[in-house]
This record gives sequence, structure tokens and C-alpha cells, in this order.
Amino acid sequence: MKHFFEDSREWAEGRLPVFRGLLLLFFLIIGIRHLADPMFNSIFKGLNLGIHELGHFLFLPFGHFMHMVGGTITQLAVPVISMLMFYRQKDYFAIAVSFGWLSTNFYDIAVYVADARALALPLVSPFGTEVIHDWNYLLGKLNMLSWDKGLGRFSRFLGLVSMLLCLVYGGWLVYWMFRTYRIEKLSDFET
Repeated sequence: MKHFFEDSREWAEGRLPVFRGLLLLFFLIIGIRHLADPMFNSIFKGLNLGIHELGHFLFLPFGHFMHMVGGTITQLAVPVISMLMFYRQKDYFAIAVSFGWLSTNFYDIAVYVADARALALPLVSPFGTEVIHDWNYLLGKLNMLSWDKGLGRFSRFLGLVSMLLCLVYGGWLVYWMFRTYRIEKLSDFET
């Protein structure tokens, strides 16, 4: 872990911090909005929903249960895979942004899971088939339908943790960018 942060700091040195700092501010606003209103839909909602629906299609060959849970698995897996890809590319700030994206998925899932008994959310089906509430089906099959609200709160908690990782790690990178960018510019001015 120490090696990861050393590499991150070295990567950040001398990079322009302004636009990355603004992007973090954008994620801070998204995080605050999600905390204030569980029904808030960020700009990521459409992307997250599209990936969720793609997941159902990808998991279709593995039986009905996996087909139903596949949307959520894919929705969470894509930002995590992005993090791994950005780690291989040594783009550390993109890893922080991926944590922010993952957070929006946890918040979306929290609303969906918590609705498992109420069935109040409007649902979509891109294939025009009968719409089944994923989490009503999944929790019902597992005899855990009464856990819907608690699991929704847990998903919100994971969303908060993921957003904090985005903001703290991203903020730390921007701090090093700003610090080294200023030092380089000041030393240029002095000579």
C-alpha cells in the first residue's frame, strides 16, 4: 500500500490541478445531493441504468437467479474494472474518479433494494418483456424480503464510503499537484 501512495504522489507531481479539482468539486456536490435526497439522480443515472440492463443480458445464460442479480453485479463491476484498468495505465486520479462513479451505483442500488417490498419505483425493460423487480425476486427467493430496508441502508453506507474515498484520495492527489505545480512555477519565477 505504501508503494501505491508513493507512485500516486510521484504521478501527481507537476500535473495541472485546476480541472481535476473542479471535477472533485462536482463529485462533492453529487455526494451531498445523494446524502440529502435518497431519490436524487445524478448525471450518471442513465449510464448506470444502461450498464445494469446490459448485465441482465450478459448473465442470461446462467439461469434466472443469475439473470436477475446480473444487472447489479455488472453495475458494480464496471467501475471496479475501470479502477483496475486505470491502475495498469498508472492514471491515479482516474482511479479516484472511478470510486466516485462506483458511489453513484451504490446509491442507485440502495433505492432499488429498499423498494423490494413496496414495489413503488417505476421500472423499465429495454426488451419490452414483462417487468420484474430484481430485488423483490432475489430477496423473495432467499426468504430475505424483510431485509430490504436494511440492505438499502448498507448500500447507501457503501456509497458514502466510496464517495469519501473518491474525495479524500482525489483531494490528496490534487494537493500534490497544486503543491508541486506552484513550487515549479515559483522556482521558474525566481530564476
